[in-house]
Amino acid sequence: MIDLSEFESISPYTDEEAVKALNIVAENPVLEEVSQYFFPEESPDYLKNILKQVKSIDDFQIMVMSRVIEWVIEHTAHNFSYDGIANIDKSRGKFLALSNHRDIILDPAITQLVLYKNGIPLTEIAVGDNLITNKFIEYLIRSNRMIKVVRGISARELYLSSQLLSKYIRLNITEQKSSIWLAQRQGRTKDGEDITEQGLLKMLDMSGSADFRKNFEELNIIPLSISYEYEPCDVLKARELLISRTQKYVKAPGEDLNSILTGIKQQKGNIHLNIGLPLSSEEIEKASLCDKNDRYQWIRHAVDLRVINGYKLWKTNYMAYDIAFKTSKYSDRYSPEDVSRFTDYMEHQLDTVEPGLNRDDLREIFLKIYSNPVLSKELLAEKAELPGWKLQWGR
Repeated sequence: MIDLSEFESISPYTDEEAVKALNIVAENPVLEEVSQYFFPEESPDYLKNILKQVKSIDDFQIMVMSRVIEWVIEHTAHNFSYDGIANIDKSRGKFLALSNHRDIILDPAITQLVLYKNGIPLTEIAVGDNLITNKFIEYLIRSNRMIKVVRGISARELYLSSQLLSKYIRLNITEQKSSIWLAQRQGRTKDGEDITEQGLLKMLDMSGSADFRKNFEELNIIPLSISYEYEPCDVLKARELLISRTQKYVKAPGEDLNSILTGIKQQKGNIHLNIGLPLSSEEIEKASLCDKNDRYQWIRHAVDLRVINGYKLWKTNYMAYDIAFKTSKYSDRYSPEDVSRFTDYMEHQLDTVEPGLNRDDLREIFLKIYSNPVLSKELLAEKAELPGWKLQWGR
């Protein structure tokens, strides 16, 4: 048994702590409304009764969370698919799932559902502490294997916090305690471009006690790529990006919670999760031969390549591309009726934000959210034809 006592401030609840927390949640008056939303065919105290039966975190994730996510998929998605499950080698043990990040809750939650359905132990999930806005939410997410990532702190505090997080991730994976889900960047991608943050890779390397190659090999990094036909919180993301062009964007009270609820409730069309190939020893060795920051750039490119290669492009992506660039390049992928439905959807979404924002600029950003994955795929195809592309590909 490994000693995780030094990580008490960031680690998920133990089974005992989760049971205690969920019993408190069960008595919250708001739970009846939540229960009726997700389980309308059951009695109002259905969820309360289930929470009181929970004896472990596994119980909570199987009895409650998996059913909630299945409900979300059934009621807000047209179809859900996934591939690449064979890329998770059970004989190799725990892994670091490094994922693109489009929705606060659904990205890791959908991943957990896929793992559960394939008999693979669920991961712990690294989540920013900005989401913990009250005790009710803290009880729920820390009972759901959440690792707390501290944000909004000084540079010195950030360094110490990064050290602790890095050590916790590495210890869990190398000691075969738990796999970890981690977004490839801080916060959600808002412009449709998924790029791994170099600083995140440096954070992961901080806890390594061997050389660069060994440090990254033992993390067993598996990139994930999730693709939504209709981007969760699309217009909210466009709004934030537009405002950020002229001033520092400051979130309103409760904005993160609103994004969570919007992401859950919004219709998402088709959803696809791709599980990529793990980073190989050969790739990591090539990275280790580079100088200083170039080593991390090499790893970043390797992750980005897999994420982009794993995209499932939908009609919405192709239509947005052709509309944005005033072309008919991908017109064989959709019909005029599809375009009419998409433009009606887009204009309806734009109607929901304050009228003082420049609508043309907002529309331009909105279209980029959907068209940038197509651009990324095009760039990937172009660069793949160049000599040495695996090392040189970048943005």
